[in-house]
Amino acid sequence: MSTFNVPKREEVSANNQAIFDQLEKGLGFVPNLYAAFAHSETALGNFLAIGAGKTSFSAKEKEVINLAVSQVNECVYCLSAHTAIGKMNGFSEDQILELRVGKASFDTKLNALANFSRSVALNRGAATPETVENLYAQGYTKGNLADAIILIGEISITNYFHKTTDVAVDFPVAQSLEVATL
Repeated sequence: MSTFNVPKREEVSANNQAIFDQLEKGLGFVPNLYAAFAHSETALGNFLAIGAGKTSFSAKEKEVINLAVSQVNECVYCLSAHTAIGKMNGFSEDQILELRVGKASFDTKLNALANFSRSVALNRGAATPETVENLYAQGYTKGNLADAIILIGEISITNYFHKTTDVAVDFPVAQSLEVATL
């Protein structure tokens, strides 16, 4: 386990304390990964500003991206958090497991988005031409592609931060794909 601690409210700056208060009010708690960003005077606010930006995607579509990319990056924290959020957005456990491997047999449009997101993450930004063509064939636009790249970048930030810091997971831990039966 990392020695990168999760600071408590009284251990962070006044600016970050205000953000902690907002998170507590909105989410009911401050997720450990967010709290760890508060070691920096600016990182937590900057990261949350990215997430607060407008997007052309629904909450469900955002979770498709989050789950596919977090699986590629093998981030247990983000897989756990987005499994919980995915369930809150109406995905079943089986659907979440499918999304994690870049598929959605239950919805052709989401399948194209999951496959594209996985391809971008696997190929360090260079999605295969087939996944881009399929994305467009399912009705997504060039604007959607741009928004998807922003969302892939956002989830990659938390994936990388957790992989580096290994802060404690404070969500029900997502099962590994080896344990799950697809």
